[in-house]
Amino acid sequence: MSIFENLSKSMLAGFDCKDRAREEAYRLSREVIRLCSSSIRSVHRNDLASAERLMGEAALGLERIREVLKDHQDVRYAGFVDGAEQEYAEARCVYSITTRHEILTVDEVGVEPVNYLAGLGDVTGELRRHILDLIRGGRAEDGEYFLGIIEEIYYLLMLFDYPDAITRGLRRKSDLARSMLERTRGDLTNALELAKMQESLCSFRELHQT
Repeated sequence: MSIFENLSKSMLAGFDCKDRAREEAYRLSREVIRLCSSSIRSVHRNDLASAERLMGEAALGLERIREVLKDHQDVRYAGFVDGAEQEYAEARCVYSITTRHEILTVDEVGVEPVNYLAGLGDVTGELRRHILDLIRGGRAEDGEYFLGIIEEIYYLLMLFDYPDAITRGLRRKSDLARSMLERTRGDLTNALELAKMQESLCSFRELHQT
């Protein structure tokens, strides 16, 4: 057997192992993303027990990904694991902000800082949806707190003005947060003004009925 045959056997075995790890991690990442998306939908439906269960399953999925890729860090940073961590950070933060008015830290979420920030960027879209639900439910005033959170997230993201190779697309998340802030501020302002007009009209009618 030539030296090249020995080399090929050894290298092929290593590449086969890496490929299997990648396939398993990719499958798990897609599952984590699906679970987190379902968790966020459950939050909007106020099905908090389901949201918590789904987040717990997603956390287990991330742990499994880390185990599978512990000897394959090059695959870990191929991109798809970042997507799963970002989605998990988004789900955790949407739940904590909307149910407890609590801002989780990066350590509490348990993902890489850049993925935590990217997840926060996506949270702004979900908070906009929550505010619109409040407006439709006649609770526009309650939306002011969440608008303030969107604003704080935007200001936070703007601090991280680093090359894309470091922040992995965070600038796009900052642009998203700015868009959510501007659009939601306009919608909420209009809703609050309308509520004031309706209140004034009711007061006027009561005054003239007495």
